[in-house]
Amino acid sequence: MRLTEFWTRMDSHLGPAYSRTWAETQALSELGGRTVEEALADGEAAKEVWRAVWAHLQLPPSER
Repeated sequence: MRLTEFWTRMDSHLGPAYSRTWAETQALSELGGRTVEEALADGEAAKEVWRAVWAHLQLPPSER
């Protein structure tokens, strides 16, 4: 997954005005207590970060 697709999905589920703020402030246990931004900056693959977001937000299986 490319970062552009990742952010498109984030914007779709959280809204373009909120997705970046959420990614900077919400620490996810699925990411070892890191935020989305921290995980991406640490080199985690966008696909793996999306899976963590998907699980945290309890999105439908079709969105995985």
